[in-house]
Amino acid sequence: MSRKFALVLSVAASFCGEAKPVAVTPCEGYNSWPMIQAVGDKLVCAYSRGSAHSIGEGRRGVFARTSLDGGRSWSSETLVVNNPDVGEVTIGKGLDASGAMLLWVRNWGKTRRHDLYRTADGVSFERISSPALDPMPIQITDVFAVPGVGLMSLWFAGDYKKGEGNSWGTLTSADKGRTWTQRTIESGLQKAEWPTEQSAVYLGGGHILAVARTERGGKCQFQLTSADFGRTWKRERTNICDILESTPSLIYDSAAGLVSNYYYQRGSRKLKRRVAVADEVFGNPATWPQPETLAEGEEERDYDAGNVNATSLGEMHCLAFYTGCTSNTEVRVVAVRHPQVGKEMQK
Repeated sequence: MSRKFALVLSVAASFCGEAKPVAVTPCEGYNSWPMIQAVGDKLVCAYSRGSAHSIGEGRRGVFARTSLDGGRSWSSETLVVNNPDVGEVTIGKGLDASGAMLLWVRNWGKTRRHDLYRTADGVSFERISSPALDPMPIQITDVFAVPGVGLMSLWFAGDYKKGEGNSWGTLTSADKGRTWTQRTIESGLQKAEWPTEQSAVYLGGGHILAVARTERGGKCQFQLTSADFGRTWKRERTNICDILESTPSLIYDSAAGLVSNYYYQRGSRKLKRRVAVADEVFGNPATWPQPETLAEGEEERDYDAGNVNATSLGEMHCLAFYTGCTSNTEVRVVAVRHPQVGKEMQK
């Protein structure tokens, strides 16, 4: 029997016995685009707050809270950065070799740049890098480690509204995130062929698996794969079509060989998960198993919700997303158990 058919999902997601989201941001404002990371036994959730769904307003800044009980309760708010000349947005996260959290922040306004912050406790944040980039990305996504390369992030550049001239590629750092080398993988892309807001995991053996969002009008998420430590890439469409500008977030369980793809189906107001055997889906992007729904939002407009970001903490996957209305949205975290492997797979 194929391993993928032996996969048994934990359909009954668990958060203290049920999949119940907890508010991280019980305050007014457009709290959105969260990034969540486990740092030891602590959860750090960083997010951006402004007055509306706008990335460039000067009042928009980046804040963080921490949790020591798996996301059931959250600390008071810490200011990461809030420069009145630009809008700051959390766009990517990860860990360095010492286990500290790395956080990419986009600055958009009178000037445009991307800053990388480091924190060991989720309270004190140090800016460690502001790389000069060309093309200037719209976003730099989550940081992950690749043996022999160092740290890696994917990026994408272009215009959400225009139909052509879009690009994507990699950023790599061999000095713990202090300096970065930018490579363009594809350029001159039509909007329909443009993979955005990518999430990537290293599978071992030089293999990197990424899933990317497709913009409005796109029917399926993209899958991006590299078999040579990120030097060359293949872009293909998946069978994940229950989407609407749905940003993916991947977690790879190397012990079980499973990759979990978390995403929020805007319009339908559903946070979903698909779990696949990584070495099977790597070369077969149209074979992702069917999804399960883990939580729901109550947004009035489809884009006032979404942008799931996930991290692993013990036996749980902790997921941050946002939902709300035109001027007030809330960042929420829900914890679900790791997907399990069926007995047939263990034989």
